[in-house]
Amino acid sequence: MSTPAGHTTASTRQHPQLSPHPLQPPRFGYGTNGLADLRLDDALALLSDLGYEGVGLTLDHMHLDPLAPDLAARTARLARRLAALGLSVTVETGARYVLDPRRKHGPSLLDADPDDRARRVDLLLRAVRVAADLGAHAVHCFSGVTPAGTDTDTAWKRLSEALTPVLVAAADAGVPLAVEPEPGHLLATLADFHHLREALGNPDALGLTLDIGHCQCLEPLPPADCVRAAAPWLRHVQIEDMRRGVHEHLPLGDGEIDFPPVLEALTATGYQGLTVVELPRHSHAGPHFAQQSLSFLRQAATATASPADQAPAERDQPDTVSPHTAAIRPVPHTAPLPVPPPGESTAASEGRTP
Repeated sequence: MSTPAGHTTASTRQHPQLSPHPLQPPRFGYGTNGLADLRLDDALALLSDLGYEGVGLTLDHMHLDPLAPDLAARTARLARRLAALGLSVTVETGARYVLDPRRKHGPSLLDADPDDRARRVDLLLRAVRVAADLGAHAVHCFSGVTPAGTDTDTAWKRLSEALTPVLVAAADAGVPLAVEPEPGHLLATLADFHHLREALGNPDALGLTLDIGHCQCLEPLPPADCVRAAAPWLRHVQIEDMRRGVHEHLPLGDGEIDFPPVLEALTATGYQGLTVVELPRHSHAGPHFAQQSLSFLRQAATATASPADQAPAERDQPDTVSPHTAAIRPVPHTAPLPVPPPGESTAASEGRTP
């Protein structure tokens, strides 16, 4: 397995979130599943030009196809491109139809057919190899929905068995596997993540992808408290807006989340991976939402700074509106943003997974 220039080997790599370091603000990225109408090279150039520090790379047919020939060579070219643009990367495996053109997110790690489960395991093993060659922070995955007629104990047993070889490969590669609690899936909550972690014996290679919107959707704790509770296992973060009880990924500012405390918690816990905007149903206006999201997050991050850290002009503004309240509204830009194409909705169907 090749190692791109500038990246450490598996034996020497230390994950940024586990290493001693001064507290740093979140490092923002944008998910390629929200830029599906762009060629990958164009998407990366856009994110670099906008000022993003990284990218959440979904392995899919329109970008880096994990099943097409010459994956290692294509990955090496991508590693060079990422290095030239100064972009960090996390590898994500949530493509809807990359394995089955008729079944969304199928097959899963929970399917009754062992050959189907093996196909999903193979995808994750490919993702680990890609992540190692890219010097990625983590490989993201999720459990899948429990199949009809499958009891819960059987589903958890299948999940544990399927992830075991992936965790071995992740440990060998020095890249953590970051499992995401997903509404409607077997592993849906932080409590479910801990159930899996304990069932597997708390392996070092097993980490957590925390989706901030999912916290708002169904966790008992507020999103900022979820960040603090998840900190020891946090390897990847996805971010978007959301409303309580509705699994619909919304542009930042369109839902109910108070973002400054979330970003403050990420900084305070020392998380140093990427915080990736996750808007998979907004590719029809991807460049617009990429620009809007970064401006929003920068303003929200500024709202977390102490008065001593702010510029004098900022400190002299009348305190008529809470900065936390102000930061959850759409923010002004120095240049007009492109308007989403007429007639195209930006909202997902309520309750549907991305």
